[in-house]
Amino acid sequence: MDGKEIKVDTAQPVLVTGATGYVAGWVVKRLLEAGATVHAPVRDPDNTAKIAHLVDIAEQCPGTIRFFRADLLEPGSYGEAMAGCGVVFHTASPFTVNVDDPQKELIDPAVNGTRNILDEANRQDSVTRVVLTSSCAAIYTDARDTVDAPGQKITEDVWNTTATMAYQPYSLSKTLAEKAAWEMAGAQDRWKLVVVNPSLVVGPSLQDKPTSESFSLLRMLGDGSMKMGAPRMSFGAVDVRDLAQAHLAAAYLPDAEGRHIVSGSETDFLEMGLLLRPKFGEDYPLPKRALPKWLVWLVGPSQGIDRKYVSRNVNVPWRADNSKSRTALGMSYRPLQDSLEEMFAKMIGDGWFAK
Repeated sequence: MDGKEIKVDTAQPVLVTGATGYVAGWVVKRLLEAGATVHAPVRDPDNTAKIAHLVDIAEQCPGTIRFFRADLLEPGSYGEAMAGCGVVFHTASPFTVNVDDPQKELIDPAVNGTRNILDEANRQDSVTRVVLTSSCAAIYTDARDTVDAPGQKITEDVWNTTATMAYQPYSLSKTLAEKAAWEMAGAQDRWKLVVVNPSLVVGPSLQDKPTSESFSLLRMLGDGSMKMGAPRMSFGAVDVRDLAQAHLAAAYLPDAEGRHIVSGSETDFLEMGLLLRPKFGEDYPLPKRALPKWLVWLVGPSQGIDRKYVSRNVNVPWRADNSKSRTALGMSYRPLQDSLEEMFAKMIGDGWFAK
């Protein structure tokens, strides 16, 4: 951190939706370390395997965790969990790209889930701030969008206008959910909405085999899928621990407001593979070279990659301005190589790669 002292208010409990998730787990850990009481709504509190890592963390921290039964798509089901909470972290939203029904699997959970959480915030007088985990996907769809943005890089002033139900529906789901949140925030004046817009999240997980798409992407680098070469598909990346820090800053810094691009690196698949090679290259078939764009364009459809996506992302730089996160949230970012090495090592230990 660059001089921003964050004081977690431990007088009131805090709510973290999607608490068993990849990002939320680190947010919960930081809150527990600060001595907060964390309310963790989950689908099934009796599923001890799902919550075991959070229970273990809580036992080693001064804070306390309480689990509640709730369903993101069930209106009113968060009432008990949110009662008395001062801050609400809404992190729960599906991150997957291979879906059969985008409306049911992406749009509805993201948008209706957000509305349900904020409806409950409107009912709970104790809530004074809501931190929404949005995404850079609510700002852009393709790397080409970032280069075409004013100043040739995306900022918090830019909104995604290119995603559709047929093309990159995940990006559409994040855009619609964040817009719904701002609309609801603007209709009241009791609680304040602060939004975090991360790029691709990397770094070690606290649990075994999370469902985040980030792990599927890194697995492709290490399981031989890209041993003949990796496409230079460009995107941003941020360490999950840095992202957790951004959430706490968004929640507890008095002047935090608006959207924040939280991204530490501008990278692509080949660079990520090359960063992993010094430590893991002898044991895993990590890519050494770039696949030419024409070849990716040719074989893309057979691998489930849209040719439009190839043309707008391969060999196109990804550019974002993260200066607001540095100045307003006090963020500093750890090196991408460190994040990837720790993530890959954890994945090896969790059995992601068949030997």
